[in-house]
Amino acid sequence: MKSSAKNHGHHISQQFNEELEDAKNHMLEMGGIIEKRLTDAIASILDTDSGVASRVIEEDDAIDSMEVMIDEECNLIIARRQPAASDLRMVLGIIKAVRDLERIGDETSKIAWMSIKLSEEGDFPGGFVEFRRLSERVSKMVNMALDCFARYDAEAAVEVAQYDATIDMEYDSAMRAMITYMMEDPRSITRILNVLWALRALERIGDHAKNICEHVIYVVKGMDVRHGKLDSMAEKIKTDE
Repeated sequence: MKSSAKNHGHHISQQFNEELEDAKNHMLEMGGIIEKRLTDAIASILDTDSGVASRVIEEDDAIDSMEVMIDEECNLIIARRQPAASDLRMVLGIIKAVRDLERIGDETSKIAWMSIKLSEEGDFPGGFVEFRRLSERVSKMVNMALDCFARYDAEAAVEVAQYDATIDMEYDSAMRAMITYMMEDPRSITRILNVLWALRALERIGDHAKNICEHVIYVVKGMDVRHGKLDSMAEKIKTDE
């Protein structure tokens, strides 16, 4: 049976859709691996387990390789398919999300390095409660951001992105607590600084999770809500839903 131009066009379109879906799935797979590394890095600090921390650091090269692979995948889609409109936004959204995921991976490695330093110094200094609280919130935010991308849920992405303000408040509160601990016991300054850098890495991870949510909004709605535009456009996004 001869293939018609219509059938051929449908075949190409189907291939294109599959390529887009594959790229998205690979990005989400990368996100899942990074979530696991983040969980392990946090646990390594709370459990004073330098062995787990070392494994987290060793896995960083694999994350970098995944970033390169997905970038190449997206570049081929652009070169071969020349996507436009929502399809182009999807490819660009994946590329941007992968970049933020890779940076989450870098910040996760910093947490693991701090874990090793803390385990070498002995007892956990002040900041245990603050670190646990912030880590729980940041881990939840990363999970929700990836879920928004998986479901193309722009409305939920707005809510998750706005949650970053809560992360920032928790971080500021934790920083004040760290300063208090150092003033009360100057001998703990070096150890407290290691906790401080781990807290800083968590705060940066929250920023990257917010970025991923902004990419979701761009992909679904075609709206650029970066640089302080999120709050002013949130109501419009929800109304459009």
